[in-house]
Amino acid sequence: MIVDFQRFAETSRPQWRQLEQYLTRVETDPGYRPALEEVETIHALYQHACTDLARVAPLAAEPELKRYLEWLVARAYCQIYASRPRPVFSFRRWLFETLPQTFRRRIRAFQLSLALTLLGTAFGAAMLPVDPEAKSVLMPFAHLQGSPKDRVAAEMAGKGRSLEGRRGSFSATLITNNTRVAFLSFALGMTAGLGTALILFYNGVILGAVVFDYVADGQIVFLLGWLLPHGVVEIPALLIAGQAGLVLGHALIGWGNRLPRAARLRVATPDLVTLAAGTALLLIWAGIVEAFFSQYHEPVVPYWLKIAFGVLEASLLAIYLMRGGAGGERGGDR
Repeated sequence: MIVDFQRFAETSRPQWRQLEQYLTRVETDPGYRPALEEVETIHALYQHACTDLARVAPLAAEPELKRYLEWLVARAYCQIYASRPRPVFSFRRWLFETLPQTFRRRIRAFQLSLALTLLGTAFGAAMLPVDPEAKSVLMPFAHLQGSPKDRVAAEMAGKGRSLEGRRGSFSATLITNNTRVAFLSFALGMTAGLGTALILFYNGVILGAVVFDYVADGQIVFLLGWLLPHGVVEIPALLIAGQAGLVLGHALIGWGNRLPRAARLRVATPDLVTLAAGTALLLIWAGIVEAFFSQYHEPVVPYWLKIAFGVLEASLLAIYLMRGGAGGERGGDR
């Protein structure tokens, strides 16, 4: 029974309006997908409106309010319980909206992935001068074992012909290897994120050792011309793979999240699939660039051109990840 109708209406009207705003967005924006917290809010507002309708129904003096609440409750019921066909998947929308939005929504996991890699980079750069004999351990690749100066001289003498006729297979090999490392980093999220953290740290160790070795030998320009064209895409791709692994680890552990583990995994799964697929796309591009562009050195391709290309790639990727789909954000960092 409503004793003070005016107070009842003033208290409840903000919740009715909030429910109406949610319903309007759901009905008018086919791409809108409420986050779990928003779904819970909509359902609570719907239940509150049902209760208010039951209290207003006996009041013959308020037919307008009764009709409004009936209309509001009917709309909410249709959106909550009515079955609707699944939206058609749009690769363009996924690429230009869903992927960058997901990246930003999980930005804390990316920041941790970056921090672990930088920590490994600092360790690798510090260990190489302390123990030069550890080079084979810190950089387990045959073409990195010798002197950077000798390698640069050999590359320039070869004029980019060493891979002629087999760049397609070389590109496929690079993509396969990098994808294996990336998805191992992602899969090791099942170890509560510890395996992912180790992979990220070790990747950083290799990078730090390589950078120190070439810088210490005075081959900075060659290093930038060699690494930038593919590295500015390959390294972020590996960081995003680590980001996905850390998100998976967090979903399993559940720090700060009271949902059951199965529910946490259901919430995280769409983001994990998106990040994994985005990693694969970036690694494909990085493999193609590394095989068909990065491996050409002066005098075939001037270093300034390769460095400029890398800077352009890095700028476009940063804009894409930080601004892509900015008009359709939903939810927060989970």
